[in-house]
Amino acid sequence: MSAPSPPPEQPRLQRRFGLLPATALNMTNMMGAGPFITIPLLMSAMGGPQAMLGWIVALVIVICDGMVWSELGAAMPGSGGSFHYLREAFGRERFGRLMGFLFVWQFVLSGPLEIASGYIGFANYASFLWNGMTRAHTIALVTAVGFVNIALLYRRIHSIATITVSLWIGTLITVLAVIVTGAMNFNPRIAFDFPPGAFNFSLGFFLGLGAAARIGIYDYLGYYDVCYIGDEVRDPGRVIPRSILISTATVALIYIGVNLSIIGVIPWREFVPASAHPESNFIVSLFMQRIYGQLVATIFTLMVLWTAFGSTFALLLGYSRIPFAAAESGYFFRTFGRLHPTKDFPYVSLLVLGAISIVAGFFSLGTVIDALIVTRILVQFMGQVVGLMLLRRHAPDLPRPYRMWLYPLPALVALVGWIFLFATTQLLVILFGVGVLALGCLAFLFWSWSTKRWPFGLGAAMS
Repeated sequence: MSAPSPPPEQPRLQRRFGLLPATALNMTNMMGAGPFITIPLLMSAMGGPQAMLGWIVALVIVICDGMVWSELGAAMPGSGGSFHYLREAFGRERFGRLMGFLFVWQFVLSGPLEIASGYIGFANYASFLWNGMTRAHTIALVTAVGFVNIALLYRRIHSIATITVSLWIGTLITVLAVIVTGAMNFNPRIAFDFPPGAFNFSLGFFLGLGAAARIGIYDYLGYYDVCYIGDEVRDPGRVIPRSILISTATVALIYIGVNLSIIGVIPWREFVPASAHPESNFIVSLFMQRIYGQLVATIFTLMVLWTAFGSTFALLLGYSRIPFAAAESGYFFRTFGRLHPTKDFPYVSLLVLGAISIVAGFFSLGTVIDALIVTRILVQFMGQVVGLMLLRRHAPDLPRPYRMWLYPLPALVALVGWIFLFATTQLLVILFGVGVLALGCLAFLFWSWSTKRWPFGLGAAMS
C-alpha cells in the first residue's frame, strides 16, 4: 500500500518585485497628471515664485514620513499597506480594528478624490482643444470620462502591464519635453521675479505656505505604493526603503525642473491667481504653444490627456481592491467583499468608488486636493506615525530589517508637518475632514453592534 501523497501546496503570491520595478511602481503613481495641473495652484497659493518653498516643506515631510513607511513596510511586508500597519500597531481585535475600519472608510472618499483630480485635469486640458467649453460641458465631460473608466474596468483583468508601461513612457516623454524645452529657453529674471513683501513672515505667509505644501504633498502621493504589494516584493527589508527614497528624490527633481521650466518662460503674473485666468487650466499647453506653435501644443495636449486618463484608470483599478480586501478579511462592510458572479472582480467596490469619483470631479481642483489631503492626514499619516511609536514600545523584538535613522526625530518632524498642513487648511475643509472621521466612528459602532464585535462583543475580541 503506497504512502498517502502530501497535500498540495496552497497558492501564494510570489516575491518578484525587485528594486527597479518597485521604484517604477512608486514613480508611476506619483507622477500621473500632477506635474501638468498643479503649477498655477502652487504659484497662486503664495502669489509668486516664493511658493516653491512649499515644495521644500512638502519634501521634508515626505522624506521623514517615507522613513515611517520604510520601517513599517520592511518589518511587516504584507499586502494592504496602511490597513495592515494600523491594525497591528493598535491591536488586531480592539483599537486596531477601529483604525483599520477608519482607514478604509476615509479611503472610500479620499481615493475617489484623487481619481477626481485626474478627471478635472483631463477636462481642463481638453478646454485647450475645445474652444468655448462651458461649466456644463466640463461636468458632462468629467461624467463621460468617469463612465468610460468604469466600463473599461468592469471586466476580468488579466494583465495591465502594457497599460502601465505605456502610461509610464508617455509621462516620462511629456515631462522630459517640458524640462528640456524650459532649460533651452529659461530666463532667470522671469522665473525669480518676486513680488514686494514675498518673504514677509506673517500669518498670511504661513497660511499660504501650508496651501503650497499641501499641493506639493498631493504631487508626491504614491511614494509608498510599494507597501501595498509587500507580499510580492523580493528582499523587502532592502527594496522597500530604497525604492521609497529613490522615487521621492527623483520625482522631487522632476517636479522642480517642470515648475522652473514653466515660470522661466511664462511670467507667473499671467496665470496667477489661477481662478482669474482660465488659461491656467492648460498652462503646459500654453507653454508649448508659445515656443513651438499650435500644432506641437495640440500634440502635447493629447499626450497630457492620455497621461491623465491612464493615471485615473490605474488608480481606480488599484483603489477598488482596498475596500474589497478589508471586507473580505472581516474589517469592513461585507457588501464591499462581493465579487462579480461571472467575471471575478470586486464590482461593488468598483462601482461605489467610481461613482464617488465622478461626483467629486464636479468641484474645483483646489478644493478636491485640500479635501483629499485632510481626510488622509488624521487616520493614515498621523495614525501611522503614532503606530510606529507604539510598535517600538510594545514590540521591541519585532524584526526590523530597516530602522529609522535618528529615531524618533524623523517621526516627530513628520507628525509636526502633518499637523501644520492640517491646521493651515481652510476651516470648512477641516470641519469636512473631522466630520468624515466622526461619521466613520459612528458607522464603526453601528457595524460592530450589528455583528456583535468589539466594543459590543468583548468575548469575541478576547478569543
